Amino acid sequence: MMRTGRPRQFDRDDAVRQAMHLFWEQGYEATSLAQLKAAIGRGITAPSFYAAFGSKAALFLETISCYMNSHGRVNDVLWDDALPPRQAIETALRQSVKMQFGSDHPKGCMVALGVMSACATLHQPLLQPLQDARRRTRNGFKRCIERGVQRGELSPETDINALTALFDSFLLGVSTLVRDGVNFAAVDGATSAILKHWDYAA
Repeated sequence: MMRTGRPRQFDRDDAVRQAMHLFWEQGYEATSLAQLKAAIGRGITAPSFYAAFGSKAALFLETISCYMNSHGRVNDVLWDDALPPRQAIETALRQSVKMQFGSDHPKGCMVALGVMSACATLHQPLLQPLQDARRRTRNGFKRCIERGVQRGELSPETDINALTALFDSFLLGVSTLVRDGVNFAAVDGATSAILKHWDYAA
């Protein structure tokens, strides 16, 4: 008689979310298999872990996908042509800041924190999706600024690349501020200040 095997003792979607939080908090290199198994819980063994996820690397890539389809969508508004470009940028910045201060997950942005990994060069294939996500956000800022110039909301002499880098670097830096304990009011105020550079270029 064929043995059916032991049924899985955990909810897979919840397990991916728990692993995402762990990678988000600690990074890929610092997160061990033992920590992942503990986070998933319910007595998962190494064989059942590998049967479910394949490897630590495969699970990490799955958690990135989970992040990008949930928390990471705060910047999708940069591609919404129904919004005026300045409003799209402000909405993206404020939504991202609010998300990074959220109390139901690790502080900061998983995409931004990925660039700070001390072992980034050793795990470039794994970190490529995070780099791609950062590039997409940067391109979204640039697209909004280009729309602003085209619509006459910004001066034709606007340095598009410089203004793109300004908004992008601010957003990347928020993760460090949040992790260092800077309060929401200060970062929210900084968001208002950085947006004035759009007005200066008008």
